[in-house]
Amino acid sequence: MDTVNLESLVDEHLSLAHEQPAGRHAITLMGDHEHDLRQTLIAIAAGNRLNEHDSPGEATLQILRGEVVFTVGNTELTMRAGDYLVIPLERHGLTAITDCAVLLTVATRGER
Repeated sequence: MDTVNLESLVDEHLSLAHEQPAGRHAITLMGDHEHDLRQTLIAIAAGNRLNEHDSPGEATLQILRGEVVFTVGNTELTMRAGDYLVIPLERHGLTAITDCAVLLTVATRGER
């Protein structure tokens, strides 16, 4: 049984995000197309975003570090470290207000 230090992982991937043209870097911590659950750490440098995209299905978002604005249509929700959200089944996007890291958890049933 292995443990992962999320703080160290966030530091590492925020550094990598700063080197990327899109200002973000992600790593899958658990799961793939063979599993029903996928967890992805996404690090985003301040001012960068995940453009609006379709909902992946059942999913949650936990803010590990920093501050983000989550958008659904014309609605904006400011979220900070420690906040948790069940992602609506609608198109949505995310903008990093500060350097941030989020943990995206998706139920992947039906992808196989």
